[in-house]
Amino acid sequence: MTQADFQNHPSAFWQEIAPAGTYEIAPRDGHRVFYPAQLPDGRQLALPIRVLSCGEKALASLIVNQASFHVGDTLASALAEKASMFSPDIVVGLPTLGLTLAAQVARALGHSRYVPLSTSRKFWYNEEHSVALRSVTSPEQEKRLYADPRILPLLDGKRVLLIDDVISTGSSILSGLRLLKLCGIEPVAIGAAMLQTTHWRSALAEEDATLPERVISVFQTPALAPTLNGGWLPETL
Repeated sequence: MTQADFQNHPSAFWQEIAPAGTYEIAPRDGHRVFYPAQLPDGRQLALPIRVLSCGEKALASLIVNQASFHVGDTLASALAEKASMFSPDIVVGLPTLGLTLAAQVARALGHSRYVPLSTSRKFWYNEEHSVALRSVTSPEQEKRLYADPRILPLLDGKRVLLIDDVISTGSSILSGLRLLKLCGIEPVAIGAAMLQTTHWRSALAEEDATLPERVISVFQTPALAPTLNGGWLPETL
């Protein structure tokens, strides 16, 4: 699809994976409507450009629960292939969008189930197994992240893979890591479909210097800076 196609039909985002080389990676005038993320095999996924409130930066966006089944399965398979080197016994998913991806990755790994964390407190949950949670996409909403005490035995002594859809600032994934730590669990790997910029690295390293090296993803996207003619190109530091 072209820039105009996506602009006129925004619901078309995240529905198709394009062959390698379909979209120009660094057009001279900048990207206008979408940024082409590149999968490990070279194929491309068009991601809508979201301009931040300051107007001086933008980010590429991925909403996995709006993706077609084909795109979702492709991303999950690619992530599962990378995760397999850690030999995970079970996958834990972060709400909200991480749950969709975690279930797909668990199936791609051949698992029969996965473990969802939750922001909805059921009456049998307890505060001892909860932490504060704030998402970069919903900064005004402070929630709590809970682990169902009935499923904690599934994680005991197991090689755990913690999954979120996107890692950006690292705040959400850190909440998941802290909750698992409260439960006596140290994940062997952390997975995401997309790593958005590199700001997450310092946040995770401050928590534990080994964490950034345990992070895997299908692709990475940069922060975007405006061009003089209204386009967007990867920010240069």
